[in-house]
Amino acid sequence: SAGRPRQVSIDTTRTARAIFYPSFPSRPAFHSLAMALLYFLLSISHAVPVALASTTPNHKRFDVLDHVDPLIGTANGGHVFPGASLPYGMAKAVADVNKELQGGFTSNDGEITGFSHMHDSGTGGGASLGNFPLFPQTGCDGDVLNNCYFPKAARASQRINGTVHARPGYFAVAMNTSVHAEMTVTSHAALYRFTFPTDGTPTKRSGNTTLKMPYSPLILADVTDLADSRSNGSISVDGQSGRITGFGTFNPSFGIGTYNAYFCADFTGAPIRDTGVFMNNRAGTEPKSLQLPTDGNTVPGGAWVWFHAPESNQIQARVGLSFISTRRACDNAEGEIPDFDFDGVRRAAETAWRSKLAVVRVNNTGVSKSLQTTFWSGIYRAMLSPQDYTGENPLWTSDEPYFDSYYCIWDSFRST
Repeated sequence: SAGRPRQVSIDTTRTARAIFYPSFPSRPAFHSLAMALLYFLLSISHAVPVALASTTPNHKRFDVLDHVDPLIGTANGGHVFPGASLPYGMAKAVADVNKELQGGFTSNDGEITGFSHMHDSGTGGGASLGNFPLFPQTGCDGDVLNNCYFPKAARASQRINGTVHARPGYFAVAMNTSVHAEMTVTSHAALYRFTFPTDGTPTKRSGNTTLKMPYSPLILADVTDLADSRSNGSISVDGQSGRITGFGTFNPSFGIGTYNAYFCADFTGAPIRDTGVFMNNRAGTEPKSLQLPTDGNTVPGGAWVWFHAPESNQIQARVGLSFISTRRACDNAEGEIPDFDFDGVRRAAETAWRSKLAVVRVNNTGVSKSLQTTFWSGIYRAMLSPQDYTGENPLWTSDEPYFDSYYCIWDSFRST
């Protein structure tokens, strides 16, 4: 009927083995997969959820998200983004590492240097985005501010093997600093839930050395990106509320232009002990704002909030994003995540993905679970980019739909 999308039915017993691979395909093959999926992806912008085929003999309710593995392609140079995103979402939250970081996170290498809120996927080449990463710490050695870790190289921390959990709209990982980080998103904002150790003895492990830290968490926001391309920027922190706002001028990995990005971070879950800014490895409580160099010197700089011990052992951070202004970034955060309801935001993200994927119906009789995972993960990944930047174009004001990416010319047939 008019206005209702066409439902696509695919008999995987006849066609899937000819088109898809039992393991994740190479980059060229993946793009061919995206082209093959283009026909029905065009019809899902206003998809109506439909019942999907059962995958078990007892007709257990089918949840398509159980067959999506965002971690496929995150090792050996795949550069695939595995974090939390909505379909075509502008906000894309994940842990950033310091090796093979084009997609933010890799499964097989690198230490975690922060948790940032915008990424692209599968790009190769130089890294783009990854702006304004947060980094939580359980405390400062000796309870001395400047014994916390501020630059990327100093704060880089190992992940704990087996703790990574990725699902559409959600990502989680634990670090060897005793911090467990979870993240979910809306269209223009990310919500993080940092859980600190319940025994009150947080640690930072370096080789065979274990440092005991006072239980007084600190969270910093760094005016940088994955490529450390910042050429201008500023940041401020409100001493009463702990709100951090800032902007930066950055380079995309392909092209000679620059872009401005803005953010607005708020925190809840623990009383504020102190606030301030940092440059390189030195921090202070005054002033509360920082103008970063514009001479090409990308010296690390940002702001921080130091907390008393949280009663629930959790602190949440909400980060609004914009390409227009810090005010717009704050409005996006307040409008989309007004109450810091992490589980509610996660459920809404999962609902959005189920709605998008529900227009595809699969007869999966006799098809292995691994092949179904490859199939659904390919469709899911084709809806990560380009991003929905409607209302966020700094060159003109319009509410007309606007989707963009730094790689749209290269990946014209990814999903348009």
